[in-house]
Amino acid sequence: MSRELRLIIWLIALLGAGFVLHLLSDVLLPFVIGITIAYFFDPAADRLERMGLSRTFATTLILLGFFLAATGIVVLIFPALQKQIAAAVKLVPAMVDQLQALLNPLMEQLRADFTAETVNNLKEAAGNYAGTVFKWLSGLIAKVWSGGLAVLNLLSLILITPLVAFYLLRDWDEIVAKVDSWLPRQSADTIREQVRKIDETLAGFVRGQASVCLVLAVFYAIGLSMAGLKAGLLIGIAAGALAVIPYIGAGLSFIIGVGLAIAQFQQDWMPILIVAAVFITGQTLESYFLTPKLVGGRVGLSPIWIIFAMLAGGSLFGLTGVLIALPVAAVTGVLVRFGLEQYLQSELFHGESKKSSEGK
Repeated sequence: MSRELRLIIWLIALLGAGFVLHLLSDVLLPFVIGITIAYFFDPAADRLERMGLSRTFATTLILLGFFLAATGIVVLIFPALQKQIAAAVKLVPAMVDQLQALLNPLMEQLRADFTAETVNNLKEAAGNYAGTVFKWLSGLIAKVWSGGLAVLNLLSLILITPLVAFYLLRDWDEIVAKVDSWLPRQSADTIREQVRKIDETLAGFVRGQASVCLVLAVFYAIGLSMAGLKAGLLIGIAAGALAVIPYIGAGLSFIIGVGLAIAQFQQDWMPILIVAAVFITGQTLESYFLTPKLVGGRVGLSPIWIIFAMLAGGSLFGLTGVLIALPVAAVTGVLVRFGLEQYLQSELFHGESKKSSEGK
């Protein structure tokens, strides 16, 4: 079988898998979360297994501790989050008023510098653009929500995810060995090498980035609460979760946090500056310590590519698409780099010169 025919078969298989995922996207959420949990804790299970524990007992111990800890955290912080959501909602009108107060001098300056017709045209253009952006964002959020939790109710998510995580984590090594036995013998070494690179990339995202988000969520929640922000715990957790989106997550968290601080503290600039300093410190901590230490430079993906992948995943597959966007982007990056290496070594790139030189 020629290399071109094998490539066509692999491309057809990938397109078929993507089409099946699209058809089943409404029911994939608990399985995606279960696979992520199993992948995240596989090194811990291997370590316990080397210590003499059976794989089943190690899996039970790890998942029981994880789900008990997650449930305990939710039970502890949920009442506080309810109060903070209510407090944040009450601050929104004040934040809008403060924003208008800040923009009024600019609008007055525009009226003085431009004609009334020009100002009206600018207002109309800004209104149309804002309406388009809001419509697009609301449509994306609605699609993300309808593609996830609206179809799978919370009860089924709670029941299915632990089962998927348990069986996958327990049988992870057997599944890997079985899939390895199915590889075409001629290309097995090449595929294993690419899978190893994919695993390194995914480890950087799934394990490393999850650790970064967790540390930042704790840091922001404590820092903003100590600064006196009423919704400090809520904004801190949200800022930690948004850290997975390069630049946009940090910028959005900063704008929302400082905006709520301005609405709460009014003209008292010291606590507002403290809130801003918490975000700046957190971003500095992430850029110069957390990301290099926990993620490292092995991911090798452009932040623009990550942002595009998350937006495209949410648009195509809803909430499930957002969750799988980063792993898919990582896998795609490895495969694209491999394809580029093959292209640069092929006759398609070198042309007749390589063929003639090899003949000599």
